Amino acid sequence: MKILLITDNWLPQISGFTRTFSAVIEELERQGDTFEVIHPGHFRSLPCPTYPEIRLAFTTKRRIAGLIEKVAPDAIHIAIEGPLGLAARGYCLEHSVAFTTSYTTKWPEYLRARFPVPQRLSYSYLAWFHEPAARCMVASPSLRKELREKGFHNLVSWGRGVDTDLFRPRGKDSLSGERPLWMYVGRVAVEKNIRAFLDLKLEGTKCVIGAGPQLKRLRAEYPDVRFLGARQGLDLARVYSAADVVVFPSKTDTFGLVILEALACGVPVAAYPVTGPIDVIGDSDVGVVAENLEEAAQKALNKSPEACRRYAETFAWSASAAQFRQGLAPIG
Repeated sequence: MKILLITDNWLPQISGFTRTFSAVIEELERQGDTFEVIHPGHFRSLPCPTYPEIRLAFTTKRRIAGLIEKVAPDAIHIAIEGPLGLAARGYCLEHSVAFTTSYTTKWPEYLRARFPVPQRLSYSYLAWFHEPAARCMVASPSLRKELREKGFHNLVSWGRGVDTDLFRPRGKDSLSGERPLWMYVGRVAVEKNIRAFLDLKLEGTKCVIGAGPQLKRLRAEYPDVRFLGARQGLDLARVYSAADVVVFPSKTDTFGLVILEALACGVPVAAYPVTGPIDVIGDSDVGVVAENLEEAAQKALNKSPEACRRYAETFAWSASAAQFRQGLAPIG
């Protein structure tokens, strides 16, 4: 099957989103499918206000139509509700072409954290955007329930996986510092609620792994915290393993891929009881989800690294890729 992915966010931007699609593409191409990706790199673009790492692409209906028809795909998946996604949606509706979408980011919450935009308006737009899709893929049961209550339809599950060969226990010696070592991994941006982690009264060392628009400000405000910048691949896996607990303070993620990566490295996770953590961790006893994040972090120290690893091994990218492919709507 030739699959066309249309997305307003793509490499070299590193995020759970791009890593998820990269892993699924790799898995399905290994099985014989082919992918083409239409992304902002094909067009003139401008940096997104307050988040310059993300580029906003500009195109015309004719240009997007030409690209889609040149690919001649067997299935079209629109990944993000941005300018390219909107143009591709319009093309599909105009030509009666079936397509699928995915809801991967809580844009209303992200937008509200930066500008005084009512979330109900943002959700109304998103529900409208996804309505004509044959299926809208979502990462977790709690997100599916939440979106259904907001007027979304045609929702199907699409789970996530983790590379357990790359992300595995590697010892604690790659990072020094007073123990316990508490770690945040992810974008350094306002919607990630990082201050909730940084303000916790925890003995030991706090580390932040990642880059983003808040990095400079938070580094100045929290001089006792180690901000180690973005890490990738083996380097990222090593610093995960060095942590005693990974703290996931976000209340806006739709899944939280870093939770699985930490668990695969034998590191328990502390988080709020929100969409993502409650689906991944649940009652598995490999982390703690609680409204009191400080208490959750302290309790997570007692969780078994071996149990964390065993649990993560049940999340395979092969299963995620198969679920994604099954959810597609073939054209014709």
